[in-house]
Amino acid sequence: MAHPWCISKVVFTAHKNYPNKQLPLPAMEKKEFVDSYLPYLLARASFSISSEFHAQVEAAGLTVAEWRILASLSGVKQRTIGELAEIVLAKQPTVTKMILRMASDNLVKRTPCTQDKRQAWVSLTPTGQKLVKPLLKKAAQHEQKVLALLGDAQSASLKTTLQQLIVKV
Repeated sequence: MAHPWCISKVVFTAHKNYPNKQLPLPAMEKKEFVDSYLPYLLARASFSISSEFHAQVEAAGLTVAEWRILASLSGVKQRTIGELAEIVLAKQPTVTKMILRMASDNLVKRTPCTQDKRQAWVSLTPTGQKLVKPLLKKAAQHEQKVLALLGDAQSASLKTTLQQLIVKV
């Protein structure tokens, strides 16, 4: 059931004389507390933006959490389970169980840490790399489609603001 305060999916186009000018999206009608409550707005925006892409992740046979782990490991040699838990927004015991399952599916490799026996390194296997590579491309395309609604300046500002919130909170 759709919430009455959802933003319409109408796409506004710029005037023909100003093709590069970004027009503002319609403002949400404020009816209730949650309509201007930042945590709700962030969660709602995340859900709205992510839903379409998450369907592609699930079609590839992964959960969203598995996708986040594979994406977090792409482009790096390895990460600890603790680092992955922080990145994928999950508790460490949950990530440990997921890593064990993903290792049994040959998507990741778990290697004991020589400096700290309590930790383990996790890296992508060639199978994991092969699975995540097309999803990374689809994720980038999806992000570009979403950010195109805001334009370059507003997109950069939004990302900077969100990064500042993450660091400060």
